[in-house]
Amino acid sequence: MVDRLVNSEANGRRIAYVEQCFGASGQPLFVPGRALVGEGVLTKMCRKKPKPRQFFLFNDILVYGNIVINRKKYNQQHVISLEDVKLEDVQDEGSPFYTKDGKPALRNGWKLISPSKSFVVYAATSTEKHQWMSHIKKCVDDLLMKQGKTQNTENDSPVWVPDSEAALCMHCKKSQFTLINRRHHCRKCGIVVCKDCSSNKWLLPQQASKPLRVCLTCYQSLSNTKTSVPLPNTHLDDSSGDSSSDDDEEPSNQDVNEGQFQSYD
Repeated sequence: MVDRLVNSEANGRRIAYVEQCFGASGQPLFVPGRALVGEGVLTKMCRKKPKPRQFFLFNDILVYGNIVINRKKYNQQHVISLEDVKLEDVQDEGSPFYTKDGKPALRNGWKLISPSKSFVVYAATSTEKHQWMSHIKKCVDDLLMKQGKTQNTENDSPVWVPDSEAALCMHCKKSQFTLINRRHHCRKCGIVVCKDCSSNKWLLPQQASKPLRVCLTCYQSLSNTKTSVPLPNTHLDDSSGDSSSDDDEEPSNQDVNEGQFQSYD
């Protein structure tokens, strides 16, 4: 299937169009042997709330970005290598339509876990969820077989706990979050913590080239492992986001949920 896609003119045109939609803010996506397998809109669980994101599945990478103009313009491009991607099913929440607090229930979701970034996404329907998961798994399996590798199961990035699930620091259980006392995330375990409980940084090479904020428990655990690399505790930014966060970007158009998974195989 992939060989047929790679060698087709349509595949080259599709990849060129994706590059065009991201513009100068995106990286080049066309490389020999790469094929665009499918695309569609998924709801990504971000730090503050669920938001629609455009996803592109290639045979070796997964690309997603913020929707500026649906099917025409995207920004905040993120590229995840598929060789270490793992999928975990997420149980549907609430009733078929709403949660206990009256909010729309999030359904048809799964965790996308990798060393560089991990998060939860939701499809519009169970059929679409199955299509996405089966296509991603097939691409991962084919890629590992082609490379003769086994999947790395260590050093995966955590799935961040959403801000809305933590009124208090999840480490000290005392500090209450306010407009002044802001939420932060431990980049090692993903919990929401206060500034005092995340005053240390540690180099997590799979996530970034610079030291990242970690909670006191993770800092102690990392300090006790021989393979870890400690770094000086330089100034910590007060922002709970990081350089790869896409939480601050909102889609400018409202017609972003119509896109279902479009397969090219």
